[in-house]
Amino acid sequence: MAEPGCKSVLFVCLGNICRSPIAEAVFRKLVTEQKLSDYWRIDSAATSTYEIGNPPDYRGQNCMKKHGVAMKHVARQVTKEDFATFDYILCMDESNLRDLTRKSNQIKNCKAKIELLGSYDPQKQMIIQDPYYGDESDFETVYQQCLRCCRAFLEEAR
Repeated sequence: MAEPGCKSVLFVCLGNICRSPIAEAVFRKLVTEQKLSDYWRIDSAATSTYEIGNPPDYRGQNCMKKHGVAMKHVARQVTKEDFATFDYILCMDESNLRDLTRKSNQIKNCKAKIELLGSYDPQKQMIIQDPYYGDESDFETVYQQCLRCCRAFLEEAR
């Protein structure tokens, strides 16, 4: 369990094997580099059940290795408890946002602020496209977007 005074963020995408584990790993690295690990609870999850129990997509893992970012995650679906226990739920596209907003409306004690991760992008690219049907360069694009957004989010949320 996280320390009191701790903040928490859950990164969410459709399957939790491409975009959200990349965002989680990038954010975890930024927080570690800034010696803030004790103050953050960080995780990622899916809106769907498609990939539950699976590791991150190998192309995403290769991309992260190339950038020296550690990545350990097993896909899971967003739970009711997530809405009650996370401060921020940051998702990748409009369809994630719609799903999460709909689910959060069924939660009595929802405390999470649900937003697009891209809303923090200094380059104003609101949507982080799913690279699943793309190639290595699409994963690189996701990594770069997540890096910009996570930096800006960490700056704002400190």
